[in-house]
Amino acid sequence: MTIHDFDIQVATAQHADFAPMICDEMAESAKARGTGIAQRSPEYVANKMLEGKAVIALHKDGTWAGFCYIETWSHGDFVANSGLIVNPIYRKAGLAKAIKHKIFELSRKKYPNSKIFGLTTGLAVMKINSEIGYEPVTYSELTQDEDFWKGCRSCVNYDILMSKNRKNCMCTAMLFDPAEIQKQYEEKMKKITHKATLLERIENAIKRRIEKMVAMN
Repeated sequence: MTIHDFDIQVATAQHADFAPMICDEMAESAKARGTGIAQRSPEYVANKMLEGKAVIALHKDGTWAGFCYIETWSHGDFVANSGLIVNPIYRKAGLAKAIKHKIFELSRKKYPNSKIFGLTTGLAVMKINSEIGYEPVTYSELTQDEDFWKGCRSCVNYDILMSKNRKNCMCTAMLFDPAEIQKQYEEKMKKITHKATLLERIENAIKRRIEKMVAMN
């Protein structure tokens, strides 16, 4: 079984029947890890599919294999890729990474100027996020939208979060800031341009020196 056995696509209304199974697996997975995630109802997940704000992976036999959805916060200033889940029978096939990349692409397409963030306890997810361009940040750099933090109430670590005044918890916060990425790109291009200009000046100086030597002879 390889990643080529799966079709990873933007979810639509035709996938809504998978919502109950996806929610059940989200809950079971959180329980098995001993950590928590914001619990979502099948209706909520199905609605994400209807809005075109979710990615689903299907095995070639039609079985659901993985899922992830988009949430927006602070009037669209922040976007979260939430609820990443892979069907247990299809794990170890590279699906989590493929789904993360797909939902990230969808998020960038729908919300090109938004900061994309996530909270996770999983090392594998942290690694994938880093590859995409996320950076570890403090909780203060995330959305301060109260509705987002209310979603943590169903997490087993909620008391820890509140006891620390939402400054940190068991999850690692990671953020992709398009403005910062653009800034880094511009600085990189500026350095490349500077080096190219310097090299051109050196080449011209050498050329002039050679021409002068030839003229003297």
